[in-house]
Amino acid sequence: MFDPPTSGLCQRPHRVVIGLGGNIGSVLDTLNQAIAILDQTPGITVIQGSSWYQSHPVGPPQPDFINGCALLEVTLSPQALLQTLLAIEQHFGRIRQERWGPRTLDLDLIFYGNQQLNLPQLQIPHPQCHLRSFVLVPLAEIAPNWIDPRSGQRVSTLVKAVDGSSVWKVAPFVFNQPRQRINPARVFAH
Repeated sequence: MFDPPTSGLCQRPHRVVIGLGGNIGSVLDTLNQAIAILDQTPGITVIQGSSWYQSHPVGPPQPDFINGCALLEVTLSPQALLQTLLAIEQHFGRIRQERWGPRTLDLDLIFYGNQQLNLPQLQIPHPQCHLRSFVLVPLAEIAPNWIDPRSGQRVSTLVKAVDGSSVWKVAPFVFNQPRQRINPARVFAH
């Protein structure tokens, strides 16, 4: 892993949406711990999170996923934020063996303000977000008026175009409840 980002800082904060999910292990514990680590990481503040939703997997046969979205305020560049998300995934044992395969934790950068970016390792908005009910249903809960810069449509409109019946609420967002402090330096230790 790497040290928390000290480069790649922005002059002003940006509102960002991330998607969180997993289907291996104690998924709700992992998701809540990931939120805590994000909030304790320099350059990131968790503003709000959706409820947690269960959904059927996309890809090979595997257990159902638990997914949600979080609204962040960041002073990290998109690339530095992506590296942070990847390091947190790795901390929780994420191994990339199979496309759309099972995982302990998946952290996706969905929106970064109204920016559009198309790099080999990073596309913003997330290229599949407008097709994924497991992203749009939780996102509509916390940011229905967010405008997708690619389509120009609000999340509240995009969610109507997907089948929301395949996503169901399983747990509330518990970020504001007392939680164990996690030292981000341990997450980003070499």
